Amino acid sequence: MKSTPLNRRDFIRASTAAAFAFHILPASARGANDRIQLGAIGVGGKGRVDTLACAEAGVAIIALCDVANPRNTDLGRRKKAKAKTKEGGEDTTLDRFPAAKLFTDYREMIATMPGLDAVTVSTPDHHHFHASMLAMRKGLHVYCQKPIAHSIWEARRLGEVAAQTKVQTQMGNQAHAGEPIRRGVELIRAGVLGRVTEVHAWTNRPIWPQGMTAWPAAEPVPKGLDWEQWIGPAPFHGYSPAIAPFNWRGYWDFGAGALGDMGCHIMDMPYWALGLTSPTSVEAWHEGGTAIAAPHRSRVTYQFPTSVLGAPVKFVWYDGVVAKEGVYLNSPPESLWKDDFPTADHVFRRFDLVLVGEKGRMFFGRSRQDWLFKPESLTSEFTQPPKTLARVPGGTQEGKGEDGGGPYVEWLNAIKTSTPALSNFAASGPFSETVLLGNLALRVGKKIEWEAKYLAAKNAPEAAPMIRRAYRKGWELA
Repeated sequence: MKSTPLNRRDFIRASTAAAFAFHILPASARGANDRIQLGAIGVGGKGRVDTLACAEAGVAIIALCDVANPRNTDLGRRKKAKAKTKEGGEDTTLDRFPAAKLFTDYREMIATMPGLDAVTVSTPDHHHFHASMLAMRKGLHVYCQKPIAHSIWEARRLGEVAAQTKVQTQMGNQAHAGEPIRRGVELIRAGVLGRVTEVHAWTNRPIWPQGMTAWPAAEPVPKGLDWEQWIGPAPFHGYSPAIAPFNWRGYWDFGAGALGDMGCHIMDMPYWALGLTSPTSVEAWHEGGTAIAAPHRSRVTYQFPTSVLGAPVKFVWYDGVVAKEGVYLNSPPESLWKDDFPTADHVFRRFDLVLVGEKGRMFFGRSRQDWLFKPESLTSEFTQPPKTLARVPGGTQEGKGEDGGGPYVEWLNAIKTSTPALSNFAASGPFSETVLLGNLALRVGKKIEWEAKYLAAKNAPEAAPMIRRAYRKGWELA
């Protein structure tokens, strides 16, 4: 498929339409001749953040790829979300890349663009595998948004090929690079809770439609949108504003629901701290899930045989945890928190998980450091361990959210030094597999007995097409 010729100013306007409060970090002082040459795949929404963050970290943006022809102004959400400068005018930040070549097909960009060293992949989930795989096989370093793949088999393959090609990779679970998660890992591994036996993690997501029982009626494709390219390897469905540019997350053919969106963020610290690998079983409860869409809310229980602390771990995920008439729906058991907090709001709006150990409990939030330990004597009587994990300049600090410069700086430093980032595909691949296993249990509708070595649900052969999905003709890739 050939790229559609684009008008640069229109491209810039459309690509900056999503509004983000973005803190600009000092640019790298590297000289122009030794700067990393980057191509950005997906430059709207989260792609805009990824592109700008890499530029501010000192890379040269030499190619920009997006399926939405920027002459279009009829993509609903984009039309209403004009990014503004401090002076009130339209934000044309991407004007800083006047020499960047424009593409609508990342396959063409990867195959033909000279001088590329690396790519960011900020597409809907169903393109993550193809864009990342093609880039790595071309010898390009990859920063891919979470989860790194749409299916379990894809996550496994990306980890394998990253190891074979020796390129530097990073998954976009940004808080992994920040102080809260890294210090949390150090505390848990130092034994502040003793052996951890349970983890309960939650989110208020989804904040987009889920539970759909039928595909929306097809509408005319907006001017300038390459819908064939947007669909890519997924089964074809007609264009609808109920799918793009944002609500694709709720459809199994394109996204991974609330678990896929937030699990790679919220489950990260305990999964890392406990050295978890693959669960032996996964079972799920849901409300409103269908054959085509993720549920309104769900609860997924993973059973891990052991951890680095030497005990089996039950890991429970809850989504759709929202207040209704003063009661939080689908929340963790009150026995875990009720006696320690004045209201449920103090738990579910402040923290996103609790770890239960033989010594007590830790209430944790990935973007802050005012965690709570119960009993409080856990910390007063505990010798603080040294910092053993690398810290990243610009990483997330208390109260500053998730999108500091840290994850991008860490990835770019990995490219320069050949020292892998800590959320590289060797680590984030198995983690993505685990997250996506929860969706497999939701879709199959029964407890999954998991054989990680063979990527097989030994009690559910009907799960095979979901473990490794088929691709649309012309998009076959192994």
